[in-house]
Order: sequence, then C-alpha cells, then structure tokens
Amino acid sequence: MSFLDLAIVCAVALAGPLLAAPLRWHLPVVLGELLAGVVLGVTGFGVLDAGEATFTFLGNAGFVLVMFVAGTHVPVRDERIRTALRTGLVRALVVGVVAVLLAYAVARLVGISHAPLYAVLMASSSAALVLPIVGSLELQGPALVDLLPQVAVADALCIVLLPLVIDPAHVGRAAVGAAVVLLAGGAFFLALRQVERSGVRERVHRVSEDRQFAVELRVSLAALFALAALAVSVHVSLMLAGFAAGLAVAAVGEPRRVARQLFAVTEGFFGPLFFVWLGAGLQLRDVAHHPSMVVLGLGLGAGATLAHLAPLALRQPTSYALLATAQLGVPVAATTIGGQLGLLQPGEGAALILGALVALVATVVGGSLAARTTSGSPTMTS
Repeated sequence: MSFLDLAIVCAVALAGPLLAAPLRWHLPVVLGELLAGVVLGVTGFGVLDAGEATFTFLGNAGFVLVMFVAGTHVPVRDERIRTALRTGLVRALVVGVVAVLLAYAVARLVGISHAPLYAVLMASSSAALVLPIVGSLELQGPALVDLLPQVAVADALCIVLLPLVIDPAHVGRAAVGAAVVLLAGGAFFLALRQVERSGVRERVHRVSEDRQFAVELRVSLAALFALAALAVSVHVSLMLAGFAAGLAVAAVGEPRRVARQLFAVTEGFFGPLFFVWLGAGLQLRDVAHHPSMVVLGLGLGAGATLAHLAPLALRQPTSYALLATAQLGVPVAATTIGGQLGLLQPGEGAALILGALVALVATVVGGSLAARTTSGSPTMTS
C-alpha cells in the first residue's frame, strides 16, 4: 500500500460525513464510507486492493478501535440503566427467541445452513448507532430508559456469541478463547479501577495534560492492542478484544480528554479506513449472480425488524422497538471474520451488510417516530 493509496482512502472516506450531513436523514457516517469502498474496490473500479497485506493490517487495527469505541458507548455506569436492566433483559431475550425462529425460516428459504449465525445477527442491536441517534434527536422519557439496557444486553451478548456460531467446527476452541479474552478484559477493568481509586490516574492526568504527553491515550492503546494480540493468539475475533476493552473503560469511567483523543484517532483515521477497506472487499457482483443472496439480505433485515417488534407484546412503544433494530458491529464483524476464514458462500458477506442496511431503515423510521412523541422527562444520554 502506497501513500497515494492512503490519500485516496482518506479522501473517499469523506463520503461518510457528506452523506450523513443532512440531520433529517439520521444516516450513520459508516454508510458513505462503505459505499466509497465498494466503488473503488473489487466490485467497482479496482483502485483499492482489500487483500493487500498493509491495507488488511490497518483495516484490522481500525476494526479493533471501532469495536473499542462501541464498547465505551455502552452506558454501564448509569444508575437509571441498572434499574431498568430487568425490563431490558426480558425484552432482549424475547427478541432472541423470535430471532431464532425467523433465522431457521430464512436459512431454509435460501438453503444455507447458517441459521445460528443469522439468529445472532437478527437479535443484535448496536449501542454505537443507537446512542448517537438518541443524542441527536434529544429523546427523553421512561421508554428510552427501558430501551438502553435492552440495546446494551443485546449488543454485548451477540458480540460474545458471534465467534461461537460463525465457525461451529471450532466452537470449543472459540469458547475457550472467548473466555480467555473476557478474563483478560476483566483484569484490565480491575487494574483501571485500582489505578483510579489510588489517585494515580488523576496525578498522571494532571502532568499529562499540562505537558501534553497524552499518557492515558498511550496506555489505552497499548492495553487495547495487547488484548488484540491475545485474541489473535487464542484464535478469537479481534471484535471481542476491542469490545471487552471498551466495556472495561466504560465501567471505570473514561476521562473526557481521553474520549476526545480516541474519537479523533478512530473516527478521523482508523474507523473510516476500516469501513472503506471492508467495502473494497465486498464482491457485490456475487449477489447479482446469486439472486438467493438478495433474498437472504432482505430476509435478514426483515427478520431483524420483526424480531425487534416482538416486545410490543410487552408494551414497548413501536418507535423504540424499531430504534433497537439498529445493527453495526455484529454484521460487520460477521462479514469480516467469515471472509477471512472462508466460511461464507459467494455473495453471503454482501447479503449480511444488505440485511444491516434494511434494519437501518427501520431504525431511522423509529427514530423519527420517537422524536415526534418524546415526553418531557429528563433526557437520557450516554
């Protein structure tokens, strides 16, 4: 990969902010970045080679950081979230049960034996997408308080389950590896909490801020990439390492200065690079050659929407049920992991992304409906 290639990636990644700029659309920035990658990748003009070693490594580094930031977006420290945890857990389980039934129906329809994977995809929800939408719409009220733990539980559980269902032949190895990474993430949390309680972080923070050392950012990145190295060594997805590290930081409390620095590193460079790389590797022509993959994508999106509407029976408002349909990390991770391990059929990766985009339409509709009916209760933000 040359500097010219890197310049092209950074330039075309601006399609993300441009497409997301109109606030009334509520589109995520990643959509434009993915489309830019598709246009310049194997499906389009072939300018970018997603299989090139350096591009792949940088893309994987971006993957880790994207999942880390997604983990930090889970509001685990908010007391209102904890009080609503039971409601959110029940709703997430109801969605999961319905998703399993729909996943087997979709798998049977297209003739692909990946029903467990499809169930995890349909049941997943994305805190990294829901929280920014909630913030931009200034949503309020008890319905929102009940929604966020549902999203957090679904996000965390599906990210843990994905490595287990995507490669059933090595489920034992994946389970052990996932346990090792999660234990390492727990150790990271305990270390962060001890440093916080002892006052060491505050002292280092003052010196770092005065002298512009960015020590906390350096420590965070070192720990994150160490977890990523551990994940690689135990044959577990980088997704789990990034998300576990993000949850650990969220549980302790991320200093705002570090949050801004990580946002700049991730959203300014590594995140866009990852999504452009992912789009560049999607072979959408396979979808055209395999019409069943179009059916699969539409079925996954429709299934996710229907599954998340199931809690209407538990008196969840329709608008918030649709908001919970948001997907990002899990389908992206499934596409990335499945493509790297050769576990997906031709066009199946693109179908997974298509399903996520269909679910995104439901999320946008839900956000618009919720904005019209929001109550006057205190705003709930991350």
